Amino acid sequence: MTTRVLITGLGTTNPVGGDVPTTWRALLDGRSGVRHLDDEWAEQIPVKIAGRIAVEPADVLDRVKARRWDRSTQFAMVAAQEAWADAGLDSAELDKERLAVAVASGIGGVTTLLSNYDALRDKGSRRVSPLAVPMLMPNAPAANISLAYGARAAVHAPTSACASGNEAIAMAIDLIRLGRADVVIAGGTEAAIHPLPMAAFAQMMALSKNEADPTTVSRPWDVARDGFVLGEGAGILVLESEEHARARGARVYAEALGAGISNDAHDIAQPDPEGRGGTRAIKAALEAGNIDPRDVVHVNAHATSTPQGDIAEGLMLHAVLGDAVDQCVVTSTKSMTGHLLGGAGALEAVATVLAIREHVSPPTINLDEKDAKVDLDIPTEARPLREGDIVALNNSFGFGGANVAVAFGSAS
Repeated sequence: MTTRVLITGLGTTNPVGGDVPTTWRALLDGRSGVRHLDDEWAEQIPVKIAGRIAVEPADVLDRVKARRWDRSTQFAMVAAQEAWADAGLDSAELDKERLAVAVASGIGGVTTLLSNYDALRDKGSRRVSPLAVPMLMPNAPAANISLAYGARAAVHAPTSACASGNEAIAMAIDLIRLGRADVVIAGGTEAAIHPLPMAAFAQMMALSKNEADPTTVSRPWDVARDGFVLGEGAGILVLESEEHARARGARVYAEALGAGISNDAHDIAQPDPEGRGGTRAIKAALEAGNIDPRDVVHVNAHATSTPQGDIAEGLMLHAVLGDAVDQCVVTSTKSMTGHLLGGAGALEAVATVLAIREHVSPPTINLDEKDAKVDLDIPTEARPLREGDIVALNNSFGFGGANVAVAFGSAS
């Protein structure tokens, strides 16, 4: 018998909100968190907008501790604190040898790496921080969460570019079903709003160079889309075995039904134009959860606002859902938050879980003229979902050809 995995806690900090309730209200209202950058360095690069965090972590965290963490770890700690408290684990008696962490980052502590290189170049080796390595390593967010909550079962930090956060959630499901943990703190984080990563993304034509109102630039599936908008932040979920959650009387948001992982082996940056790898991942998620495609009523799509990727994902959904795709409400919350890279899938998992619990899909904003190649039901205002038990998908795809789909359902 397959162990049921339940979602009992949620946490986030991102461009539209510093916590889950604020974020959910903003998403349903269709409010964008994309802004002009006021940093002096922004004048050096061709893209001058991004989705900066709505609430600075220094306003939430202990400042002495925060100085020892890269910005990506700060975001993860803010979201983990909220998720832990939301799950009611502050007062719970836990076997810490059955508590695990799976928190990912696509790039890691890039701002720490680059600032310390600047110090080395300009002022010499003695000005390099002795904390630089434990701050910049990609597993720093996961490791610091484990230190904060005493997680001793396992601490993982999967790195699969923009699929990293969703892959961490898939790993959490496996950890529980394999009997290696009862509770897993899982998700993703990213802090890459810095001139070098932004210049690099711009040079490869990945970022939008649209100079219109920043809130209108991230426009998945629209004919005028020309690249993604970089965002920052984190999303964290607490996953538990049903037995553990029920025994302590935990409040349950939803059930993690299954996950699918695949790779395109097509190109280091571009997706397979036919969407074959992503199709396999979505099918695997449905098979893992014993889900009939006709039961999928909502998809939080990866849709980043790039010309090729948005089309490929539509092909995937048609290939997997068939005629049932017409009954499925599809959205891209990246239209409001921008693209959080390794944190994207985790933030979008939070939104997917809330969509199931509240029976409503956030809109996709800035969709003024849908690309004729996209045949999906994409609401531009919040849309009620059907009543009763429902299933929703959260898709993530990343450079290197990484594909991850996670299926969530009502926790009846």
